[in-house]
Amino acid sequence: MTWSARSAAIITLCVALAPQPRPQSQAPPPARASAFAAQIASLSEAPGYFDTDNLISNERSYLQVLPDLQRRNVRGGVYLGVGPDQNFSYIADVRPALAIIVDVRRDNMLLHLLFKALFAASRTRIEYLALLTGRAVPAALDEWRQAPIERLVAYIDNAKAAPRRMDDAIARTGVPLSEEDRATIARFHGRFIADGLSLQFQSTGRPPQAYNPTFRDLLRETDASGRQANYLASEDAFLFLKDLQARDLIVPVTGDLSGPSAVAAIGRLIANRRERVSAFYVSNVEFYLFSAGTFPRFVANLERLPRGEHSVLIRSFFGRFAARARPSDASSQQIQPVAELLREYAAGRIRSYADLTR
Repeated sequence: MTWSARSAAIITLCVALAPQPRPQSQAPPPARASAFAAQIASLSEAPGYFDTDNLISNERSYLQVLPDLQRRNVRGGVYLGVGPDQNFSYIADVRPALAIIVDVRRDNMLLHLLFKALFAASRTRIEYLALLTGRAVPAALDEWRQAPIERLVAYIDNAKAAPRRMDDAIARTGVPLSEEDRATIARFHGRFIADGLSLQFQSTGRPPQAYNPTFRDLLRETDASGRQANYLASEDAFLFLKDLQARDLIVPVTGDLSGPSAVAAIGRLIANRRERVSAFYVSNVEFYLFSAGTFPRFVANLERLPRGEHSVLIRSFFGRFAARARPSDASSQQIQPVAELLREYAAGRIRSYADLTR
């Protein structure tokens, strides 16, 4: 499919999936969902801009750190992260009591509302993947529970298109949305449906780069031990995430990691729960914080987060900063204890982004 044809397909799907007017007599969302919306509002700050859609990750190496997380006993607590659904694979591995996704783009919060609605509507991971990509849901779902990820990928690649609107499930989150918000969510869902498992990370105004992994690639990825560890590679991982979503324990927040209020508010919430940060996935956000001169504010925000001896940062490197484990990777991952970063920064040994690679 050409770029223009794919764009036309996306537009057609967005029209088909666009929200419709609701009856005036429709009941309000339940109180639990309203509490979820209130928590998002209380933790969020003014949005910023970033020039990517970030519907999926561009980090082929994202799973490489999982064995190291296990060796370091990074478990439970509160997980923090940025970006789209690569967070779910980290969450499924760490098994936190609460996960908060904080991203400068409000669109990321809207994308996570789509994911939340899909988890609510899906009984199994094959149903989730079929609904996400607008494919027909297979019969006899129980037969898919132990299926390897390759079988799921093959099914989606060959299944007939059968888009389903998620308006009602999104409305049940209780998060107030404008017509523009709903159109944005429909556009995001339309991209997953139009491109299927060939979807790639995309920067605004530029076609996908050949080195960016497809959604199919990310589903098939392995960790450093060779284990397929995407959250949709295991029914147990999927069901753990589904349970967290159902209890409103994966909370998407709009905020800058170096911003004035979001991270501080998250720190107070964690303290009030008598928890500590287990893992904080920051991707390569620190590169942009150094470029903007706001890295010191990020460090100050980190100091406000309750932490323990096993609290770590998970970061990503690209380009000349990446120590690639495999020739196919355009990125690499690194784990650093939060306490070590704070100590090294205070000692004056971290004054540039390159210092983080040491």
